Amino acid sequence: MIADAATGPPTLLLTAALVVAAGFWLLVAVGVTTPQAFDSDADLDAWGMGGVPVALALSLLTLVAWLLATGVTVLLDAHVPEGPGAGLLRLPALTGALFAAWRLTRFFVRPLHRLLPDEPGPSR
Repeated sequence: MIADAATGPPTLLLTAALVVAAGFWLLVAVGVTTPQAFDSDADLDAWGMGGVPVALALSLLTLVAWLLATGVTVLLDAHVPEGPGAGLLRLPALTGALFAAWRLTRFFVRPLHRLLPDEPGPSR
């Protein structure tokens, strides 16, 4: 049931993004790239997610959105009868999951900003 929800429309978009993010972090773990690889390309301060590496913020956003969208899709499959109405509810559910994930990511990034400062502290 969860596999159907993760690979069905429109959650499949987030599943693909999650696979890309996992691949990126695998490359970071192997040492091919760094978590700061995209910091010069994008600035997430306007989105309220600044202060941490862009890859971390977007990976967290993708993970939270995927979890929410998959959960909502499973709930819709369990409680909404089959038909066009069930399919039409998935797109607003995905939009709501993305909005909620953005808010939650902003909430999670704030404490991480203190743990991962942009500049090193003063030397002694």
